[in-house]
Amino acid sequence: MDPLGASDPNFTFAFQPIVDSITCEVVSYEALIRGSGGESAYQVLGQVPQERLLEFDQKARARAIALAARLGIGCNLNLNFMPQSLRSPESILSGLEAANRAHLPVEHLIVEVTEGAAIGDHAYFTEIVNEHRGLGLKFAIDDFGAGYSGLNLLADFQPDLIKLDLKLVRGIERLGPRQAIVRGVAQVCFDLGIDVIAEGVETVEEYAWLAHAGIRLFQGFLFARPGLESFPPVHYPESCSIRSACSFPGEAGFGPPQAAPIETSEVPADEFEPCALSAASAH
Repeated sequence: MDPLGASDPNFTFAFQPIVDSITCEVVSYEALIRGSGGESAYQVLGQVPQERLLEFDQKARARAIALAARLGIGCNLNLNFMPQSLRSPESILSGLEAANRAHLPVEHLIVEVTEGAAIGDHAYFTEIVNEHRGLGLKFAIDDFGAGYSGLNLLADFQPDLIKLDLKLVRGIERLGPRQAIVRGVAQVCFDLGIDVIAEGVETVEEYAWLAHAGIRLFQGFLFARPGLESFPPVHYPESCSIRSACSFPGEAGFGPPQAAPIETSEVPADEFEPCALSAASAH
């Protein structure tokens, strides 16, 4: 058992799969921190004193690695770092040590940070990336599109993956401006060799539009809800082979749907997961 402080909350992790819609395979899992009784991440993190968040983040991440290995994970594990953890070299090193103890190859680890964290300390983030990529680590940007400088970030730094912000995904089949943005991001990422994950997909309509626009990696309730200390079964929509001939912009057969009339909608705050202390994997 990892040596957390006596005052730390009881917690564990739930795992939600990320799937490839072309091969209909699970290619990754995101580990979401939960209370031992399934309490939300907000409830767990709210019990940790501010001055202990960094230490808690490191030790909880080690527990996520150990649990994923014990469950027999057969793919990469993407570890989501709190912003302050990026400024601590010990945070990344502690993750590497935990992977070694769990006999999980370093090449299976992906460091995930939010767009805001990467932009907020751009120079240092780039330095960290360049230093640790040589060890086999991969890097991902979460909540891409939530800020105002995402494309500027890609001009200077190319992550291995990005996760589209949930606000871009929600209701995209009927929202023309979001469609235009996602088509543009998909094209840029294709040109740069960056994989794109559509996160928070809940309806067949969202999935169908995104798949036809060239996205092949998906995560959301449409496919599976998080499983507490388990890898849950996955439901694949009957239309999972909707796009056999058009994978990404630029490939033969690519033809995204026409933009829908402009509409606006709000996404309830309770649909969002906090980025801290989550883990994901992707190929």
